[in-house]
This record gives sequence, C-alpha cells and structure tokens, in this order.
Amino acid sequence: MRDVGVDRLAEVDALRGVYAKRARHIVTENARVLDARNALKNGDLERLGELFFASHASMRDDYEISIPAVDLLVELARHEPGVFGARMTGGGFGGAVAIATAAGTGVRVAANVSAAYAHQTGKTAGVLLPVPR
Repeated sequence: MRDVGVDRLAEVDALRGVYAKRARHIVTENARVLDARNALKNGDLERLGELFFASHASMRDDYEISIPAVDLLVELARHEPGVFGARMTGGGFGGAVAIATAAGTGVRVAANVSAAYAHQTGKTAGVLLPVPR
C-alpha cells in the first residue's frame, strides 16, 4: 500500500466494504505524513494542525481504531485558542492524544481540555507536557 498514491483513490474506493476504508486510511495517511514533513520544514503550523485533525478523522472513520474518549479529547482541543491540531497517537484502539499548540499555550490548553473532559465524563485525563528548553 505504501506505493499507492492518492491519485489512485478511485481504485481504492472500488474495493469492497471495510477493505476500501482501511486502504483509504493507509493511502491518505501516507500522503499526510509527507505533507506534515513539508509543513514542519516550512514552519506552517496551521497546515500541520489541519493534517493532525484529518489524520484523527481517518483513524476514527476509516481505520476505526479510535474510541469515544479519545474522540472527545480531540474535539475539546479543536475549540481551544492556540491549538493547531490534535490527533490520536499510540497503539490504536484508544491510545493517547497529541495536541499541537502555539508556543506558551500548552499548559493552559491541557488544563482547559482536562477540565472539560472531567466535566463531561466524570473521569480524569492524564496529561504529559514537554519540558521547556
């Protein structure tokens, strides 16, 4: 699948049922990874964020490896000022959420997302923040 480009999505979509969904995720995710590399090289964090959200939607809808708790965290992050993007990361079937934020906003975003998550679910989200340099 790594050699199939997005120019062949019509062929991918012609596959049957779940095979089309899984293949579509792989093909589009491979393209997103290359696009993300370019966005990082160009300092285009807005584009990187779009790719994060698109990646999460694909993992949720096409690959079907997300869970409602993770989907909620991504949606809560989407509405926070200073957030470029969010996506599930980790082993799948749950995993964790990586949130790309503007410099200096990570602590606030983490606190707000965690509080909103606790309010909506009654559960506590664990948070890991990078150590500032």
